[in-house]
Amino acid sequence: MDGDASTSGQWRFAQCFGDKGEVEDITEADIISTVEFDHTGDYLATGDKGGRVVLFERNDTKKGCEYKFYTEFQSHEPEFDYLKSLEIEEKINKIKWCRRQNSAHFLLSTNDKTIKLWKVFEKSLRVVAESNLHDGQRPLPPPTSRAHLRLPRMQAQDQIVAAIPRKVYSNAHAYHINSISINSDGETYISADDLRVNLWNLNISDQSFNIVDIKPVNMEELTEVITAAEFHPIQCNNFMYSSSKGTIKLADMRESALCDRHAKQFEEEEDPTNRSFFSEIISSISDVKFSQDGRYILSRDYLSLKVWDINMESKPIKTIQIHDHLRGKLCDLYENDCIFDKFECTFSGDGTQALTGSYHNYFRIYDVASGNDILLQADKSAFKAKKIGGGKTAVKGNGIKKEGMNLDSIDFNKKILHGSWHPRENTIAIAATNNLFLIHLLTVVRSSVTV
Repeated sequence: MDGDASTSGQWRFAQCFGDKGEVEDITEADIISTVEFDHTGDYLATGDKGGRVVLFERNDTKKGCEYKFYTEFQSHEPEFDYLKSLEIEEKINKIKWCRRQNSAHFLLSTNDKTIKLWKVFEKSLRVVAESNLHDGQRPLPPPTSRAHLRLPRMQAQDQIVAAIPRKVYSNAHAYHINSISINSDGETYISADDLRVNLWNLNISDQSFNIVDIKPVNMEELTEVITAAEFHPIQCNNFMYSSSKGTIKLADMRESALCDRHAKQFEEEEDPTNRSFFSEIISSISDVKFSQDGRYILSRDYLSLKVWDINMESKPIKTIQIHDHLRGKLCDLYENDCIFDKFECTFSGDGTQALTGSYHNYFRIYDVASGNDILLQADKSAFKAKKIGGGKTAVKGNGIKKEGMNLDSIDFNKKILHGSWHPRENTIAIAATNNLFLIHLLTVVRSSVTV
């Protein structure tokens, strides 16, 4: 008698945070602008356009991977640059967790101009239980002699979560900050804007070092901008940055103080037959991520998702078409500015799967090894029905099945731009407008017995 077991999985909507009402009055400030798991996966952070940071904590009392509200604080306020007559939005562009070293949490948050280091910790709220004028129940008359004097007694009343800014890193960027990335050494981080990448020490807020500068002497000669930057997850001297020209450059800080010459450049030559007026726009890379072992790079441009081997610069090892069905609508997408949307991407913790978003609240999960992909839709009807696989919620195959979707009915105002993958489990956090969806992979083990 032989036994055999096979394992398969189905994605399930586990939780939804946000307004669950049928009639929504969504304000601009409520729209989620970034999502990030910490290194353990036990905590999750979101930032919104109103400058708020909301933290969630894993709920250990529940089975599976569920989260509960932990705390919320106002990270950034709207400002005005009087020298440039420019309003600076409070919108949170990125959040990055520092590796936890004690009972407190530290995380970086940034808007267009200012980066802040926040300390989040639990503390007891203590009140005066007894004093010379109060016995904890009622007021007392003033003591008449020294014998009646007594020391005030404090008593713990409640446990609260506090958030305080420990460092404010400002005035280092002339252009909008698009990326922050903490180094594996735990002491430094980089911040990138359109033309420069700066290196910071977490403990020094009034000084940074410019390590990449692509600003030309004459701004009329500007041909590209920096779109994203990230440190290598293991080698603290290496980092990469992507550009609007569709290139990814790997730089080594050991070579020189200014990394104006890249160590490697990852670029795929464009097919001349596909060249059009929109070629430069759609080739711009909106996001880049390293796999956890640092061997692979994931990049996202407007139409596709690409997987690169760090040892092969000439072309990606995988190209996944995300928006190939929208090639005929590029003119319309240009007119409504959707062609400039910056979709993020991320690897799973083990690097075997990749995630990115699309329109109509669709997002894609792609298996790098097998080439299989799943299309899911983050909407409230799917969450309420707790649909598993199949139907309108999940579609398997190579790309969106056009026969099941009317291109004219796609809602381009509903878009999945931001998402994060749990570092150790197959759990995904997806931002859909003002809602946060948590999707979990249910693993099913099927056993068969042969006599």
